[in-house]
Amino acid sequence: MPTVYLIRHGMNDYAKKQRLAGRLPGVHLNEQGRAEVAALAEALKGIPLKAVYSSPLDRAVETAQSIASMHGLQVEKRPNLIETALGEWEGQSVKRLSRDKRWKQLQENPAQFRFPAGEWMVEQQARLVAEVETLCTRHKQKDYFAIVGHADPLKLVIAHFIGLPLDLFQRLVIDTASVSTLMIGRKEIKLVNLNLRAKEFGSKPV
Repeated sequence: MPTVYLIRHGMNDYAKKQRLAGRLPGVHLNEQGRAEVAALAEALKGIPLKAVYSSPLDRAVETAQSIASMHGLQVEKRPNLIETALGEWEGQSVKRLSRDKRWKQLQENPAQFRFPAGEWMVEQQARLVAEVETLCTRHKQKDYFAIVGHADPLKLVIAHFIGLPLDLFQRLVIDTASVSTLMIGRKEIKLVNLNLRAKEFGSKPV
């Protein structure tokens, strides 16, 4: 079964200020994010990655490039790995949105939630899972490859593959510059680790 490293991009100013960047262009890693990503790339350099795939957004591509360069690989941008289409909520602060009654629905019943003028959560999950399954078909059973993306999309992917209902996906935690590892076979799926940071690699399998 292929081993898939699901990696969240590093810190950026939107994430630091708890604002929803969504698909806004020009959101780059900040100083903290660049340091996080450099440490992660160093920690992953011993993994024999065959490919590095990325969301096309800047913060994800910058993260992916740092990891790919350690392995002599080129980043392949995949449109279907892009962040959630947040619609009217794009660029808004979490503090402000938390006063909106729809925010409670997103937290408690995401399976029935659509971002205002944006994407249904269930459609987003289907998009992401189909993309991961497509990428798995491109690799041999013993291959290792990385996918660099965004917090909620990665949580939705993990939730699907471990059988966690969409309404419970927010119970998962995906920090910036973290890696979660799935082994995805035709008949068996294993979650090897969740939300592992570079400094923790010495004590846990990756």
